[in-house]
Amino acid sequence: MPPPFVKFAHALTGPDKGTDLSEDALLRALREDVPAWVHLDGTQEGAEAWISKHLDYLDPQAIEALLDVDTSPRMTVLGAGMILILRGMNFNVGKDPEDMVSARIWIDAHRIVTISRLRVVAIERMAQAMVADQGPADAGAFLVKLVEDITENIATFQKNLDLRAEELEHKVVANSDDTLRRQVVDMRLQIIAARRYLGPQRNSLEAITQTELDFLDQTTCREIEEEHLKMIRIVEDMDELRDQATVLREELSGQLSDRLNRNMFMLSVLSAIFLPLGFLTGLFGVNVAGLPGVEEPYAFWWLCGGMGVLVFLQLMLLWRLRWIGRGR
Repeated sequence: MPPPFVKFAHALTGPDKGTDLSEDALLRALREDVPAWVHLDGTQEGAEAWISKHLDYLDPQAIEALLDVDTSPRMTVLGAGMILILRGMNFNVGKDPEDMVSARIWIDAHRIVTISRLRVVAIERMAQAMVADQGPADAGAFLVKLVEDITENIATFQKNLDLRAEELEHKVVANSDDTLRRQVVDMRLQIIAARRYLGPQRNSLEAITQTELDFLDQTTCREIEEEHLKMIRIVEDMDELRDQATVLREELSGQLSDRLNRNMFMLSVLSAIFLPLGFLTGLFGVNVAGLPGVEEPYAFWWLCGGMGVLVFLQLMLLWRLRWIGRGR
């Protein structure tokens, strides 16, 4: 019975292919020439000690990289194998997809060791394929299948963002709903968070294609090169989405500024109209002797009519100045 931190343990070929290996069978397979794979949960107690004890034949730098907590995508050749760190979309419950999960991989011609601190969907699919006896039969095919799955998930995430950006663009042009600002900002933060890892991952895949190792035959390199080209397109599309989100944010800011300017303009027009009226009502409202019309019974109506004429003249002046009307 393997320890609880050993999530998946499979032989890629031989009579044990398609079955979960016991701990003894797993350790024996990892030391022999039969290709074998083990996946560990790096959060559980004992995983670090198990690697240090049973995989002591690996390069110390490889063991250190497998146990590292904070990682960024990279590829390093160590002897006859390589340490590869990839990032996949985060499909764990309660997590954001753009907070990409790390998969640390040691791979050579005879053994594959993967470790993660969170659930990685591509790893789980690989285990399901192994159980169904449909898994890869060598290290090169394993690498290709894993990279293809991770890249496909990233591409799906990018396509969803693209559709969302297009939808937001139509909404921004059609109306200036205040909730759109929050949606644009959220999308922009998603792009930035994911883009942080996609550039290094693209470079890691490119480095694999330029590496000469026994298990990286011509077919494997060609298929990894195809995934590298997909990652190039994804990174370019993410950069374009980031620029598009910036433009949408600027458009929303411009709409808000225009709305504020219109409101301030209307307040200015109203102030310009009522300022002379306020002056007149204040002047004729002073309680001193000598005001004209105090004894005249129709003086109030004459004053109202005069102020009405004044408002009309003001509106005509504003109309001639194109402050109001006339296709302003």
